This record gives sequence, C-alpha cells and structure tokens, in this order.
Amino acid sequence: MTTLSGDASRHTFVLVHGTSSGGWCWRRVADLLQARGHKVYTPTLTGLADRSHLMSKDITLDTHILDVVNLIKWEGLTDVCLCGHSSGGVVISGAIERVLPSVSSIVFLDAFLPENGQRPSDWNSPEARAAVARALEKGEISRPPVPKDRYNINERDRDWAQAQATPQPIGVSLHPIKLTGARDRVAKKTYIRATGYPHPHFDRYYAQTRADPSWRTYEVPCGHIVMLDMPERLAEILQEVA
Repeated sequence: MTTLSGDASRHTFVLVHGTSSGGWCWRRVADLLQARGHKVYTPTLTGLADRSHLMSKDITLDTHILDVVNLIKWEGLTDVCLCGHSSGGVVISGAIERVLPSVSSIVFLDAFLPENGQRPSDWNSPEARAAVARALEKGEISRPPVPKDRYNINERDRDWAQAQATPQPIGVSLHPIKLTGARDRVAKKTYIRATGYPHPHFDRYYAQTRADPSWRTYEVPCGHIVMLDMPERLAEILQEVA
C-alpha cells in the first residue's frame, strides 16, 4: 500500500483535541491519513463542539479521560497511536493509565505533560486562571474560548477556527490527574513542538523529552494549531511514529 512515506502497514490513530476545540480540528489530517488506508478516530470531548449540548457542571477531567478510554474500549481498538494536542496531552496521559495494552504509540502535539496530582489550572495562563475565577464567582460552569489569534494561527483559518470554538467546562481544569507511570511504559513516545508559538511550558517539555533517548522529538515551524497550519507535515510525522 502506498502511504505518505512509502510502503507501510495500516495504523489506527486516535486524535484528541485541546481546550475549546473539537474533533472538527483534525479533519484535514484525518482525511490525509484515511486516504492512505489508516483508521482514524477524532473524538469530541464532552461539552464541546458537536457535543456542546452536553455541557454540565458535572464535567471533570475524568469525564474527558473516559471519553477516550471508552472509545478505545467499545471500538475494540488495538495498537493505537494516541495523540493529544495542547490540553489534550493531559487527557491522553490519564487515558493511557486505563488502556495501556491497547496503545503502541503516544504523541504529544505542542501539549502538556502533567505529573501526578497536577490540575490543568496549575499551568493555566494568568488570563485563563482569571476567566475560571470569574466563572466560579458568577456560578457559571464554563469559560469562553481564548481568541485564536493568540495561538498564531494562519490568517486564512483564524476567523473560521474562532467561530468553531466553544466554551470550555471549568470543572476540567480543577480536577487533579492520577498517574502511576503508564505513560513512560508506552513503547513509542513522541513530542512535537510548534516553534511559532512561544510557550515556556511546552519549551520545557520539549527540552525534557529531547534529552530522553526513549522519546522522539520534532519541531514544526508554525503556530500552535498545527493540524490547521501544517496538516501534511503533521500527517507525515504521525505515520512515521505510529
């Protein structure tokens, strides 16, 4: 079978979006991978995008982790390449604790690499923390999307991506993650850094993984929303590390 980089076996990908996004953001990458015979799942996390009608005060980080775990379980997926973008890195870190035997490769796309007991609010920007605080004061259950121009997204997609964005359930950022080291036991681990988006945490994770021989690392010269800015290159990398 002809693929992005020559002959290769077919792979199964589960691609997890970040804050205020949805499965829609992966369409270009998914189309490229599916056209080459791969199986691709792009779940939308509860309360967001096409599942925004399920917004609830009861949504926590564990809800989003279970969105991914249950997809893998009920679809009977094996040898999965599990990729998380941005805060999706937190979700896949939690998911791998429950589906480790089904995952052969894990990819962090300009994403957070949480440690046990951390909450997403621990590394939120001052603006995000303020938005969560305001929501809590008002008794609200979500915070509005961050303006997409902050992510240095390409101008062609900026307005469209902003229109697609939906409020983020605040309960997700307040919930601590429970990790026992399953992430480190995945056979293939990859970190991809988008160099066109300044972010001290992502710089630290990239340096940390680059210094670890058990990880593969890549740089892509674009903004944070890599799947829109450089879908062809991202699809090539995903296939290479699957």
